[in-house]
Amino acid sequence: MARVPDMTVDQLAEADRDLLKRNIALHRALTNSPNAARAFSGLGQFIRYGSRLDPRLRELAILQVGWLARSAYEWSHHVKIGYDFGVTDDDIGALIAESAGQETLLDPLAKLVLRAAREAYAGPGVSAATYDALAAHFDHERMVDLVLVIAFYCAVVRVLASLDIRVEPEYQAYLDRYPLPA
Repeated sequence: MARVPDMTVDQLAEADRDLLKRNIALHRALTNSPNAARAFSGLGQFIRYGSRLDPRLRELAILQVGWLARSAYEWSHHVKIGYDFGVTDDDIGALIAESAGQETLLDPLAKLVLRAAREAYAGPGVSAATYDALAAHFDHERMVDLVLVIAFYCAVVRVLASLDIRVEPEYQAYLDRYPLPA
């Protein structure tokens, strides 16, 4: 169980009920602070629907952070979401192999995105060499969006861990298919 109670639509002020439009465990926990939930959701909505970054690459970056953090919630949710945005089972297998330092057939740009996510997750940020390599493929807007995606999801996995948000049963199949390492 999460460290804060799951909020329900009925417990929220009328003006805040839209915060549970997507009624997932993370949102039910965050709505204990409706203003924080709204700010969090705003950035998440931009990342998913407003960014011009290629959605498959975005999801690979998010999955890389979830894998590194061993975040069952983040990993399971974004395996499912990733499928909706073009991530394949081969991509996921390659991400796991790349994380272990193994060679894969993943396309070079996806490899760079994963490397950037690994570097930023490890801290303090994306290295100059990786940034420069990515900048050969992305304009400034997409570079900012990629860095923002990675940094935001580094924060998301820490929120999930700190609030002890658990995976909903309907996402367990994604963890069963691609279990996180111990």
